[in-house]
Amino acid sequence: QVQLVESGGGSVQAGGSLRLSCVASGSTYSNLYLGWFRQAPGKDREGVAAIAPDGRVSFADSVKGRFTLSQDNAKNTLFVQMSSLKPEDTAMYYCAAKNQYQWISYLLEWYEYNYWGQGTQVTVSS
Repeated sequence: QVQLVESGGGSVQAGGSLRLSCVASGSTYSNLYLGWFRQAPGKDREGVAAIAPDGRVSFADSVKGRFTLSQDNAKNTLFVQMSSLKPEDTAMYYCAAKNQYQWISYLLEWYEYNYWGQGTQVTVSS
């Protein structure tokens, strides 16, 4: 069983930045696929950014060049640094995980992940 806790959401004006954190526990961190997903009211869940145990990284086209991933492996924490935020980035952001024992080919498909955090709200005003 994997537990995930997100933090760092808030309200920011367009063009601003936020850094979200995801702390994972209950499994060996290095053996996890980890991803960020978001969902706005009335819209489908959308993959944002993800990293695989083999080092593969994927970003949604809508965030490339604006969002970056980083990790603090000693603290089992994944970060997403979100810059140049736009109103369309407004959503509930979720951290998701899956252990490495089953291969994931498409890292931004939400249904590939079976552990989810509670979410943290990001609101970007124009």
